[in-house]
Parts: sequence; C-alpha cells; structure tokens
Amino acid sequence: MLYSDRVLHYFLDPAHGGQMERPDGVGQVGDITCGDLLVMFIRVDNERLVEISYQVFGCPAAIATCEAVAEMATDKTLEEAQEISDAVVADLLGGLPEVKLHCSGSAAEALHRAIADYRIRQDRQRSETSVAASAEEHPRKNKEVEKNATR
Repeated sequence: MLYSDRVLHYFLDPAHGGQMERPDGVGQVGDITCGDLLVMFIRVDNERLVEISYQVFGCPAAIATCEAVAEMATDKTLEEAQEISDAVVADLLGGLPEVKLHCSGSAAEALHRAIADYRIRQDRQRSETSVAASAEEHPRKNKEVEKNATR
C-alpha cells in the first residue's frame, strides 16, 4: 500500500497525539473490537478551537488523518472547523489509498462529534446556571410575599 509523503510525515511525527486533561469536548468514532477507534479532544476559547489532541487505535492512515484534522482545525472557529470534510482531509494528505479513504471521514467525524459534545456541555451549563439563578431569586420572592401577606 502506497502512502504519500505527507501521510508518512503525519504518521511518523504526530504533534497532537495524546489524551487531553479536562477537555471541553470529546468525539469518538469507530469500535476497537472491529477496527479503528478514534477519540478527539478539544479545548475551546471564545468559540475558537485553541487546542486539539487525539488518541487512535488504528492504522497509519487513521493516525495521519487525525493529525491532519487537528492541524487544520486548531485556531479555527467552531463553524470553520465544521466545514472540514473527508475530501478536504484526503486532499491535504495528497490522497489516500482507496481502502483507507474511510479514515479521512472518521477523523473529520470525530472532530464534528467533539464540537457537538462541547455545545451540549455549554447548553447544560447555561441551563444549570439559569436554574441556580432562579433558585436564588425564590427566597427573595418568598420574603416579599410573606411581608405583603402580613400587611
């Protein structure tokens, strides 16, 4: 199987490989029992991807595509990163063997899932903050009701 020089470079010298502590979002694609497993971690600041890392159980193409996605998406806005597709990844790598094209899609999908996870976490935080703020207001309202009732 022939890989481009770019694929070999990303496979042999991955700069973004490894697990991230306390990521803002995590995306997983694949199944370790039947093939490649990709997990992508993101850190977000002001709706921009400031750090990306990944763990891969898979072939050289899977590692190279994760590295390519991490490199492409770092410093992009979330919306810009959502535009990264399997075709964009394969093109950056100078192509992939036909049987390995699915790897580029898996890496892009792992990123998209990490972004979705981040957004879900943000919505949950907003909801919890709203509930907490609402609960803080209730004691004041209850005291006002009691005060008015005794008049």
